[in-house]
Parts: sequence; C-alpha cells; structure tokens
Amino acid sequence: MIVDGTRQSDRAIELVLAYYAAFNRGDTAAMLDLLADDIAHDINQGKRETGKEAFTTFLARMDRCYREQLRDIVVMANEAGDRAAAEYVVHGEYLADDEGLPPASGQKYVLPGGAFFDVRDGLIARVSNYYNLEDWVAQVSK
Repeated sequence: MIVDGTRQSDRAIELVLAYYAAFNRGDTAAMLDLLADDIAHDINQGKRETGKEAFTTFLARMDRCYREQLRDIVVMANEAGDRAAAEYVVHGEYLADDEGLPPASGQKYVLPGGAFFDVRDGLIARVSNYYNLEDWVAQVSK
C-alpha cells in the first residue's frame, strides 16, 4: 500500500501517528490540539471520561506517575478514515504511586498495548486504550 496522504485513511493514520509523536515528546499541548473538544477517553479497565479538561487531568496524573515511550507503533485505519487502531509497545518507568496500584519505586516495565480511535473533522473524537493490567502489576511488583 502506498501512503500518500490523499486518502481519508492516510489522513487518519497521520493523525494518530502525530498524536503518538506528541506523546513521546511529552508535548501535552500538541496532543490536546489533535483532540475534539468532546473527546471520549476510555481508560484501560476503567470508566469513560469526556472532554479536554478531563483528558488534561488524566495526562497530568500520567506525567506525575509514569515516564513512558511508545515504540514499534503500527496504525491502521478504515477506508473512510473515521476509525483507526494502533498497536505499540510501552517502555516505561513507574515514578510515583498511582491510586489503587502497587507502590512506585522507579520500576521499569515493557508492555504491549493498543488503542482504538474515532476520527471526526480531522480530530480524534475517541481514544480507547487497552493493555494487560495484570502483566503490568506483575512487572512492577517484582
């Protein structure tokens, strides 16, 4: 497949890759610029949060508790470009205690993960994240 940026699916893939590039740079403002105002965020094994304010709060907690980089990112999109999926490997460090999780002491972890996206008007309207929480807990509990 040739990705030339002219198809809707290409634009969705580029959007998701830009989102992850901003994540890896730690550029919260750039991430938020790629989201619809009413972003729906499905937290792994948690509830759905809606809106940029809730997403900003989530990112602040993540920045406080974790240092992560996503590698080996693969993104796919449907032909209409309104849905996309990504698979990646999280390389992280657990920096500070997160509520309901084991104590943090700088434990490192490597964990496969994935996400599903809705795209609307050139922005991410939904992101649903998934990873194996039991695997993560086992890695940080060693």
